[in-house]
Amino acid sequence: MVTRTVLTGLTALALTGPADFTAPLEWGGGPLTVDALPPIVYTAHRGGALEVPENSMSGLMAAYERGTAQVIDADTRMLRDGTLVVMHDKTLDRTTYTTGPVRGLTRKEWQRVRLRPPAGVPGRWRVERPPTVDEVLDRFGGRVVLMLEAKDAESLTRLSAMIHGRGLARSVFVNTNKPWVARRAHDLGLLAQLWRSRSQLRTDRPERWASFLDVLDVDYKARDADLLRAVNSGVPRVWAHTVTTPRQRDRVLRLGCNGVITDAPGLLSRTPVQRR
Repeated sequence: MVTRTVLTGLTALALTGPADFTAPLEWGGGPLTVDALPPIVYTAHRGGALEVPENSMSGLMAAYERGTAQVIDADTRMLRDGTLVVMHDKTLDRTTYTTGPVRGLTRKEWQRVRLRPPAGVPGRWRVERPPTVDEVLDRFGGRVVLMLEAKDAESLTRLSAMIHGRGLARSVFVNTNKPWVARRAHDLGLLAQLWRSRSQLRTDRPERWASFLDVLDVDYKARDADLLRAVNSGVPRVWAHTVTTPRQRDRVLRLGCNGVITDAPGLLSRTPVQRR
């Protein structure tokens, strides 16, 4: 849980990680960075898509305020005019009242898009516009560690400028499925994250990426041997996606992963880790 206490002239952030892991975090004089993350990290995938409307500002805000995850994840895509927005899919069809490709819109047209509240997510949620990446960085940057997946490789230079311009180079992971994009992110002075599927992990040699990766993001459904190879690759953080149950979490932690990316951070934070 995250609790915030206002002291005289000072805002402090104390974070208790999952189960028995505890790590105090302090704002100090600058933004919260990855150096303050606990030994085991929970990431709210798309804000925690089983608990809040994915990639919405209200959902991301709820994930932040509930304090059940130490990292908040969002997906980024580029509009026709170069604006970076928060959206997972290539099209607007699944999550909004609009249809068509995200890439076909301009920033002005994006202002008229409205998210469709998803069925099955608990609570009542207002109809709202999906945010831009600028808005997410301005709202959460330095207050919590962010994970931004760059769905469009050509957006990386623009995304880098947005992150560096706010002094958040140590506060935002930039995620991708492409090793060359992860290397490019590293070369731009960003925190590089690479996610890999179960099938990709069968033939991957993750030790080749240890020199430029900050996080290797592995499919929890991968074989034990593939997860162990990732854990022993030399990459400092190996986090498993997309975990939704305590049993899935407990397995990957036993195999040596030091974080999980989850659609249900609230559920996992309430359920103690079972160690065998």
